[in-house]
Amino acid sequence: MSTIIFPSPLFGPVHSRRLGISLGINVCPGDGKICSFDCIYCEIGFNADTRPHQKMPSRGLIRTMLREKLEEMKAEGKLPDTLTFSGNGEPTGHPEFSEIVDDVLKLRDEYCPKAKVSVLTNAFLITRQPIFDALLKVDNAELKLDTVDEEYIERVDRPNAALHLDKILEAMERFGNRAIIQTMFLHGSFDGKRVDNVDEKYVGPWLDAVEKIGPRLVTIYTIDRDTPAHDLQKATHEELDAIAERVRARGLTCQVSY
Repeated sequence: MSTIIFPSPLFGPVHSRRLGISLGINVCPGDGKICSFDCIYCEIGFNADTRPHQKMPSRGLIRTMLREKLEEMKAEGKLPDTLTFSGNGEPTGHPEFSEIVDDVLKLRDEYCPKAKVSVLTNAFLITRQPIFDALLKVDNAELKLDTVDEEYIERVDRPNAALHLDKILEAMERFGNRAIIQTMFLHGSFDGKRVDNVDEKYVGPWLDAVEKIGPRLVTIYTIDRDTPAHDLQKATHEELDAIAERVRARGLTCQVSY
């Protein structure tokens, strides 16, 4: 198994399939993973296998290094299309996340006002008002929703604390068309149990939930890199296209990444 550990607090810029030239903001340590989920498909690996020894970067360090990087990129004439909170785990878990978002928005406006600010989040903490409010400020709040089946979430996404899915869905509904829903579809097995959210058992209720949320975009995708669980396979192009058409039939915009 190979894993990807990102530098901290910045990495890239990288050319993203969906976000263009993306400058990554990694508010987790640079030598390991900190996440409220332990997804069996995570390219960074299992939490237990990538425990960090470094601390999370401070708000001040992130602000200083981001300013320096944007000054450098501006001088080179290569400003980013997106400033993306991503990296070694869940960004909303940083104790200064809300304040860091404010800093990033301010620096974006100063150096690259056309750029978007995106946050890739598992949405586990959006029921907390400061997190919810911070995510409403960014251009792209990309909220994970792999299924609305709690047993599947426990088996595949593996939250490390009690899951209150009903409250998370209520918070997503309050985002409404400010939200982007991102969903991983896959096949395979893990710990001797089947893993497959392409079945109608999962897709139908997920569609109902997504329609109720009413996001401005639904992004569906499948495995793109090595996974820590070895017996996982991609959803096929045909399966993803069929799901996308069902999303569009509900009056929503859907983007597919194969």
